[in-house]
Amino acid sequence: MKEYFVTKLSFKDDEKLIRDVFAFEYDGTTLSDGETRQRHWLVNRANEGSKISVLKRNEKGKWSRGNQFTYNNNLFSWPETLPENNTKRKTFVSFYHKDDQDYRERFENLFGDLVVSKSVDDGDIDSDTSDEYIKQLIQKDYLSVTTVLVVLIGAKTKCRKHVDWEISGALNYKVGDNYAGLLGLFLPSHPNYGADKYTPNSIPQRLRANVISGYAILQDWTEDRVKLQQYIEKSFVKRNESDKIVNKAIPQMQENTCE
Repeated sequence: MKEYFVTKLSFKDDEKLIRDVFAFEYDGTTLSDGETRQRHWLVNRANEGSKISVLKRNEKGKWSRGNQFTYNNNLFSWPETLPENNTKRKTFVSFYHKDDQDYRERFENLFGDLVVSKSVDDGDIDSDTSDEYIKQLIQKDYLSVTTVLVVLIGAKTKCRKHVDWEISGALNYKVGDNYAGLLGLFLPSHPNYGADKYTPNSIPQRLRANVISGYAILQDWTEDRVKLQQYIEKSFVKRNESDKIVNKAIPQMQENTCE
């Protein structure tokens, strides 16, 4: 008998019954491509006696079998919270390649199925001037379609010009005729990781200005898929408060201020 796995699910308006799930089929050898399935499909699989389990993803991008769903009295239960099966936001990750590449890869491995990645990898774009760099980002279909920009904040992120340029482009309405939400994640390498407050001059100036204005969101790095999805969604909704964006008043960085 085939086995089924669920990675995401959403509830009906009363938040009591499952509306749909993102599910995979496993025949003992091959895992199918996942797809959204409605509640009645899940009920039919349970009634036929099929095994339905959570499918978990780790920092290496590997999937593993989680706990099993149970079905009693027309209700499903499962022992852990799963991400919602909602729209995947087009997400650009801005970071200092030299120091924080490992966390960029972890981000993709842990959350790649929850977002549509629009990030730049090493070697994708080679430019030293802000105008040309942003132009290439637009032409290569990165920032022009981004709806949430995530800044991975390490100890030296604040002094990297490319990070500043990427934030500037994401907050420029002319780039793709939209604004991106802005989310900063303190990495464990940053002195403010795990702290109740942050040191203002320890994060990129453009990010800091938008935190102060109430547009950008700051959180600690997490490997919790549910939390990260919530952070992304909250940042996406913040686009409705575009009047709080601070961008044009801040000159773009012309050089890196640390190595």
